[in-house]
Amino acid sequence: MQREIHLANRPKGLPTMETFNFVEKPMPELKDHEVLVRTLYVSVDPYMRGRMIDAKSYIPPFKLDEVITGGVVGEVTKSTSESFKTGDFVVGNLNWAEYTAASEQEVRKIDPTIAPITTHLGILGMTGLTAYFGLLDIGKPQEGETVVVSGAAGAVGSVVGQIAKMKGAKVIGIAGTQEKIEYLKNELGFDEAVNYKLDSFKEDLAKAAADGVDVYFDNVGGEVTDAVFTLLNKHARIALCGAISSYNKDGQDYGPRLQSTMIKTSALMKGFTVGDYAADFATASTDLGKWLSEGKLKYEETIVEGFENIPDAFLGLFDGTNLGKQLVKVADYETTNR
Repeated sequence: MQREIHLANRPKGLPTMETFNFVEKPMPELKDHEVLVRTLYVSVDPYMRGRMIDAKSYIPPFKLDEVITGGVVGEVTKSTSESFKTGDFVVGNLNWAEYTAASEQEVRKIDPTIAPITTHLGILGMTGLTAYFGLLDIGKPQEGETVVVSGAAGAVGSVVGQIAKMKGAKVIGIAGTQEKIEYLKNELGFDEAVNYKLDSFKEDLAKAAADGVDVYFDNVGGEVTDAVFTLLNKHARIALCGAISSYNKDGQDYGPRLQSTMIKTSALMKGFTVGDYAADFATASTDLGKWLSEGKLKYEETIVEGFENIPDAFLGLFDGTNLGKQLVKVADYETTNR
């Protein structure tokens, strides 16, 4: 037997532990061209909150009383595929389960000698790719411009800021604790960082962005974004990546109307998901891997241990407890297979 985590109900407001149901199921049996993957690390991500409601979106909602899926790094323990062997490390969108039977098309082999396997759920995975495309394709930062990043100490925001610095921009991060402010400035090289939880936030942001904002990478939405919009320069570009401030609101999220600001500044605002750029993943992955190996990119991971703690780690995303990428370690790999 092995454990899975199912969606027990569709939450209104912030999910709770009652949103999840732990279920014991028999070990999966393999069909032809499949692999049995033992889960090592699970990625928990804010976008998953949107999949818990039954609404039209860019990705289908999770089904009630069925296993939740997400980014997983695992180890092949059994294979009926010629492309994979026992002991291979793989990454894919797999079950929140201790074991998953996956087709050979659902997983990708990763090389643990190039970088730690966890990076394929973070800086070399979906979050790194999201930062890369949103900033470079939509934001298009130029040398000397000012780039503002909300959720800057998170997995996506921290990479956005570093790439913007590589492009010669002045980078201002927005985060919610003094620890994160110091991390952005002292470890990642952000020029400025401001705490949105302080009463002086708007004044602090205006002072940091005294020359206005040319590029805004938005992971948060809400009142943080309202404050940034008052500082937009002519022809500013806004990449809409996330709106975590509203994910758990029960009802419509209201705020200032944007039309006047957009017209007056001739600004460009575009929403996106990383899947929009699937055709260019190989190029982006090569660039990210190169920058990481050259020491131009740094990353942090917040790792919680234990399969039973996956829901807690997910819920923690909405309290901002994580620094960098939030992961859950489920198991050690089987060294006997090496």
